Amino acid sequence: MRMSFGQEMRMAQKQVLAPRMIQSMEILQLPMMALEERIEQEIQNNETLEVDEPGVEGAEAEGGAAVKLGDAPDPAPERTADERPLVVDQEHANQADFERSYDWSSEYPESDDDRSRPSAGRVEEASDRYLDAMANMEERPETLFHHLHEQLANYELSPGAREAAERIIYNLDTNGYLPMAPEDLVDPETPRDSEAWQAQVALLREALAVVQGMEPAGVGARDLRECLLLQIRPDMPHARQLRRLVADHLEDLAGNRLPLISKKTGFSIEEIEALRRELHSLQPKPGARFTVPYVPVVKPDVHVELQPDGTWKVRLEEVDLPNLRISPLYREMLASADTPAETREYIKRKINSAQWLIDAIEQRRSTLQRTAQAIVDHQTRFLTDGPEAIEPLKMQQIADRIGMHVTTVSRAVDDKWLQTPRGLVPLRRFFVGGTISADGDEVAWDTVRIKLQEIIQHEPKDAPYSDDDLVEELGKRGITVARRTVTKYRKALDIPSSRQRRDWKIAAPAKPSPAADAAAPAKDPPD
Repeated sequence: MRMSFGQEMRMAQKQVLAPRMIQSMEILQLPMMALEERIEQEIQNNETLEVDEPGVEGAEAEGGAAVKLGDAPDPAPERTADERPLVVDQEHANQADFERSYDWSSEYPESDDDRSRPSAGRVEEASDRYLDAMANMEERPETLFHHLHEQLANYELSPGAREAAERIIYNLDTNGYLPMAPEDLVDPETPRDSEAWQAQVALLREALAVVQGMEPAGVGARDLRECLLLQIRPDMPHARQLRRLVADHLEDLAGNRLPLISKKTGFSIEEIEALRRELHSLQPKPGARFTVPYVPVVKPDVHVELQPDGTWKVRLEEVDLPNLRISPLYREMLASADTPAETREYIKRKINSAQWLIDAIEQRRSTLQRTAQAIVDHQTRFLTDGPEAIEPLKMQQIADRIGMHVTTVSRAVDDKWLQTPRGLVPLRRFFVGGTISADGDEVAWDTVRIKLQEIIQHEPKDAPYSDDDLVEELGKRGITVARRTVTKYRKALDIPSSRQRRDWKIAAPAKPSPAADAAAPAKDPPD
């Protein structure tokens, strides 16, 4: 095969998204809080885009085309002979669209006189927001490292042992465990098994004992067994029995093999259950209380309200969105014949960008409202009867109903939240699969999970249902599913297996063997 370099011309058809379409998709996918930040950023970066503040007289008279988000645009007023419409040349604009991030400050330096200053009201509003953010800022929580480091200051240790303790504290994970052996913390440049290496290992082991004696109890453990043993104090009731269970039978406890533990230890089932309850009072992750869980701040994008006629209607959350318009000053500069050509080109590109943003936000509003209303119309039973009444729904169904592509629906519901009388629900929550019941009706998978929880909650504790039994019980309720589906949902709901759910304190009725049944004499039937 001959390989060579050369040039050739080819003709091909490609589908390329226009920059305007790309921006519309980006705006559509943004949730409410991100959209507010995007608008604020665009206002700061684009001087032709400004907020139409209520009460500003003459804004409309000056030709500032204000757009109130959430309202239908008013009919265009009749123009007088002196008014000229704003015309932005769309030709040769694609290249300019891709250069929106071009730094014009180097080519068009602004002086203090030319730079547009924010109004006093906007300065005061920004200051108020900054002060409110400072006042509402949460206090930084204490970390596990700082908590242990403060305790370390109260110990009288040699400099080497103190340094070794600090090294151990630095290497603890978020749960308070030491995920390595003390030997692994020795300086790697120290030759292994040398006197210096052995001295460092001795210091690390001494320091580890110090750290394991700190609060919270169990910190510095290498595994769960050591963590629980560190928390069992000698003055605790049944400390000796607890230590024996943790040291020798922790895996059997996790597997609920209580009869086996009873056989090996001589403890009764009731005693083992009582000891297990005491173990549950210990903390398997001592450092967890210093880890602040991440709770995302969400804001509803859509509200749904019950109308007097019994129907549900959606309403977009747009209270905090500003009303945007094109600056009248720059509109006049663009229309003026005295404006230099380079400046006119720059203003034209900025106005194009601002108008595209306004159009994209309006398009987002229309798409989101139509999508949310179609979802609510399909999931009316969810709003009236609760989550157990949710119906199977696919995005393609909504796309067909509103006449849009399924990818547009996906972007419209992505990270969007719906405020309902039953709480704040993500829009994606309403898209669920399902199965066919015995009556031929579709049943959502969420309904199957709820039924599964109800069956397990009311099962006999001395003989809990296996996964095969759960399939049979669901079949009695008209829901046909496979065993692997039940197993998957049971694990997803964090429900243990039937052996782990069994209550050994309740004596299960003995089942006679077939041999015993054959040997037993036949009894006469009752009268």
